[in-house]
This record gives sequence, C-alpha cells and structure tokens, in this order.
Amino acid sequence: MRDPRVVPPDVTNTFGLLLALVVLTALALLPAFAEKFYVQLFTKILITAIFAMSLDLLVGFTGLVSLGHAAYFGFAGYVLALLTPQYEGTSFWLSLPIALASVALLAALIGFLVLRTSGVYFIMVTLAFTQMVFYLFHDTKIAGGSDGIYIYVRPITDLFGWRPFNLENFIHFYYVVLVLFVAVTVGLKRMVGSLFGRVIVGIRTNEHRMRSLGYPTFRYKLVCFVIAGTLAGLAGYLAAVQFGAVNPDMLGWHLSGSALMMVILGGMGTLVGPAIGASAMMLLELLFQGLTKHWQLLMGTFIVLVALLLPHGVYGLIASAARNRDKADV
Repeated sequence: MRDPRVVPPDVTNTFGLLLALVVLTALALLPAFAEKFYVQLFTKILITAIFAMSLDLLVGFTGLVSLGHAAYFGFAGYVLALLTPQYEGTSFWLSLPIALASVALLAALIGFLVLRTSGVYFIMVTLAFTQMVFYLFHDTKIAGGSDGIYIYVRPITDLFGWRPFNLENFIHFYYVVLVLFVAVTVGLKRMVGSLFGRVIVGIRTNEHRMRSLGYPTFRYKLVCFVIAGTLAGLAGYLAAVQFGAVNPDMLGWHLSGSALMMVILGGMGTLVGPAIGASAMMLLELLFQGLTKHWQLLMGTFIVLVALLLPHGVYGLIASAARNRDKADV
C-alpha cells in the first residue's frame, strides 16, 4: 500500500514518458530487424504523424477545426518539385528552408483572412481556400496539371564536399524522418507547456476572457496557424521526397479530413494522441485491405465506434486505465 499522505506523481506524464522511450527505442532499432517494406511503411507513418500533430495544434489546443490543412502539406511538396531540375537533385539544405518559408507565407496570408471567422464559418472558409490551391495546380500547367510531376532525383545533402546522409538510401531517409519527428514532438511539447501554449489553450476555452485580460488573441491564433501550416509543409516535403512525385491529391480536402480523423482517433490536445491515431489508422488500413476489398467499410465502422465509445481517443483510454490502476494501488 502506498502512503496516502504522499501525493502520487502525474501518472499521465510518467506513462507518456515511458511510452515515448519504448516506442523511440523500437523505432531506432527497426531497420536492423525489419525488411525494406516495413521500414518504408513506418517512414510513411512518421511523416503522417507529423502532419496529424500539426493539425492537432490547431484543433486540440487552439480549438480551430480546419479542413484546409492539406493545402500546406501539398504546397511544400510542389515547391520541392519545382525547385528540382528534371534529371538532377536540388540541395536539401536550400530546398527545405525555401519550401518551409513558402508554406509559412501561404499560411500567414490565408490565416490573416480566415481567422476573422469562427465556428462553422471558419471550417468552410479553410475548405474554400484549400480547394482554391487544389484547382490552381489541378487545372493549370504549373506543375503537370492533374497528373502531377515526378521528382526523379531526391535532394542532395552534400555540405562542403561531405555527404552526411543519402536520401536515396531508404534507411538513411528513415532516420532523417525519425530525427525530425522527435524534434517536432519535443518542440511542440515545449511550446504547449510555455506561456504561449497556455494562452492558446485559454483562447480555445474562452477567447473573450483572454482578450479582456489584454492578450492579442488574433496574433496568437495567427502565429499558431502559421506554425501548424509550416509543420504540415515539413511533412509534405518529406512525403514528396519519399514517393518521388507530387500530385493535386496531396492538396485535397479529403487528406485534411483523414488527418482530422487521426487526431480524433488518437486523442485531441495530447500531441502523442495524433501520432497514435496516425499509426493505428494506417496499420488498420493495411490490415483491412488484406481482409476484404470493402476495407473502407471496416475502417469507417471502426472510426465511428471510437468516436462514440472513446471520446478522448485511444491515448485517453490508455491514460485513463493507467490512472485507475494507480488509484487502485493507493
């Protein structure tokens, strides 16, 4: 029996830290034991997890439900494709900052307009903007029209005559994505735990009260919108590198909807939750595809059941079980 006078530690934080260490160790060792297919699969999962976490920054922490998040994901991929010569590789160290800066500018322009709305109007306006970006690339010859454009040579990582890693090597690329995933996770964790994070959560809870306290809520929301868009652009850049092609589907609203389902499935406002949601959704999709050609029906049923039975997502269920077990030991 634990002494009841001793305040137990935050089991959620302890559990999250242990889970993170176990998962990170497993991911770091994955290429040593897994075949190429599974390494590439988990590379895709990590990229998608970055995308889902970037959306959770808006939905789960700031309370801004966006159906236009895919615009930044696809736009970064197109920037890389346009910067890459047809049969040569562009510089990784130049193309990545340019792609992220371009996406940040796009997010700032769109955010400056859409953040003047709220509720369902915000959802519809973000959807309208992503459709505008979609048709910009779909209906014009800027980058191959509806067929998209191939990236024949992945970015070159040469730095003063030294190549620290080769993106053509799937294991090297996996570790690059893993490092970026960890960096994004740690960065978001520190950000939401800072004053900025507490303010955006306060805006989600009661924006009028935060405004009355003197916080420029529009500025905070705009900065959050730009950060989320930039991180989505990072995921889009990495996806373009992995698959060697971009097409208008990367900009479609359905991709934003899929990311939103991952956030809900894993648990909104938890950072870890969207990563769990992305992993679960993609692994289940692979499983259901092997079971039946009507796998979308199974996936839809699963998501509906999670939404009805697990209002806080999969991570919320695990954390709740851990808390109940901790209370039982007191």
